[in-house]
Amino acid sequence: MFDKRNIHAKYLKALSGIRSFLLAKKSREFLIFLFFVFVSFCFWLLQVLNDDYETELSIPLRMKNVPENVVLTSELPRELKIGVKDRGTVLVNYLLGQTIYPVTIDFEEYSDKGNQIQIPSSSLSKRIASQLNQSTKLYAIKPDTLDLIYMRGEGKKIPVRLRGEVKAEPQYYISDIVFTPDSVMVYAPKNILDTITSVYTEMVYMEEISDTTRHRAGLAPVKGVRFTPSYSDIMFLVDMYSEKTVEVPVQGINFPDDKILRTFPSKVQVTFQIGLRQFKNVTAKDFIVVVDYNTLREEKSEKCKPVLLESSPNAKHVRLIPHEIDYIIEQKIKFDD
Repeated sequence: MFDKRNIHAKYLKALSGIRSFLLAKKSREFLIFLFFVFVSFCFWLLQVLNDDYETELSIPLRMKNVPENVVLTSELPRELKIGVKDRGTVLVNYLLGQTIYPVTIDFEEYSDKGNQIQIPSSSLSKRIASQLNQSTKLYAIKPDTLDLIYMRGEGKKIPVRLRGEVKAEPQYYISDIVFTPDSVMVYAPKNILDTITSVYTEMVYMEEISDTTRHRAGLAPVKGVRFTPSYSDIMFLVDMYSEKTVEVPVQGINFPDDKILRTFPSKVQVTFQIGLRQFKNVTAKDFIVVVDYNTLREEKSEKCKPVLLESSPNAKHVRLIPHEIDYIIEQKIKFDD
């Protein structure tokens, strides 16, 4: 353990050293020198920022009022690049502080101009300039023209499927996956729409989850196709494994009509892992354990190995105890009438 007295002594010694350094004549001269250097730098920076400069800013671009059955085959750029000129102090404010709001294009204003729309960027200059300082000169907008091609497609409801991999922690498992919505409206030209049977999420990867988990996943884009909505809320239901054992009678299969199988014991224990939600629902009736007559003839052993013929789909890591059992094959006695 640390000695508190030693730590206190070292702290006082360090504090004394710093004080001595600051009070020394050479140290005071050095600090005064640094102060004047800092003041000089500030004056130089203010003088430089008073000059005019040019820079490029980014403005988000949005579109509103797009009908659900309209499919955009050429997407608008996500942002516009604008060239501006002003004093350095104003440009620094644009880059670091002032918020520039998205430019929004109303689809309804252009919907009567055919399936191909061309919007000159110059027509947006007034909206952009309204967000800038009066002293700022707007001298360029890129791209100079916005091209938009669209078509009106048919629509149908298509189920959502997960793309990716989700793993639970050991002793847990994913008991169910619930999509909300479980189907979305898909709009596309008929020749494309007819080929779509499922809509897939973007890749989802999760590991070692141990409790019910919710995740919003976007739908993987398909060229020439529009989804409404463009996402699905996914709920991964997680359950804990528990171990259960049931006794199941051993049955004989492929035995001749005149022969009977007797095993010792007559039942075997079937042990398996099952989720807590399904624990009471899985019983011995969900399993069938058999011994095959053909296998007995081939092996000619004093003991036989029971085989699990049917099992509950919810049971995992199923095993039989014992693995081998004694048996005899009896001949049926026929009585004459």
